[in-house]
Amino acid sequence: MNILVLYAHPVENSFNAGLHRMIVERLATGGHTVDDCDLYAEGFDPRLTRAERLGYHNERGDEDAVAPYVERLLRADALVLSYPVWNYGFPAILKGFFDRVFLPGVSFKLVDGKVQPSLHNIRKIAAVTTYGGSRFRAILMGDPPRKLIKRMLRATVKPGAPVAYIAEYSMNLSTDETRRAFMAKVAARMDAF
Repeated sequence: MNILVLYAHPVENSFNAGLHRMIVERLATGGHTVDDCDLYAEGFDPRLTRAERLGYHNERGDEDAVAPYVERLLRADALVLSYPVWNYGFPAILKGFFDRVFLPGVSFKLVDGKVQPSLHNIRKIAAVTTYGGSRFRAILMGDPPRKLIKRMLRATVKPGAPVAYIAEYSMNLSTDETRRAFMAKVAARMDAF
């Protein structure tokens, strides 16, 4: 399977960086082709420009700044996201990726004013994430990242595609033992991907 790994964390020696490296390694060892998209390392610009917004519903061409990312997304059979949850949301760089790359004609089509999902090349999704606070606090806030993955992203890809949301909560209180346990859980999920 050709898997696009979207990684969003700016610190190369963070726990999230370790998760990212392990995800890529386990998927590659499992025989998958991995397109490792480290948004920070690639210098992805998350800002939607004025021109992009004005032309949002127009067909985009190869000269578009995000055309290489659109191509990578359309080549993928599966999507694995690796990111921390900050302020109950995606890191800005990942949110910007969705804003700039999940375009009309790419992830959906407008037919008679109605949205029709069209990213049917994506047959499987997994999100691996960490939260500073507890699951209870995330629930109180409505857990927007979980909903965006489990609802919005699921509605965009191939109907019936499995979507896994693998989260570690309370990272602010984590120990070596809890971090090792989460790494083992993620490793097992990637091995079975």
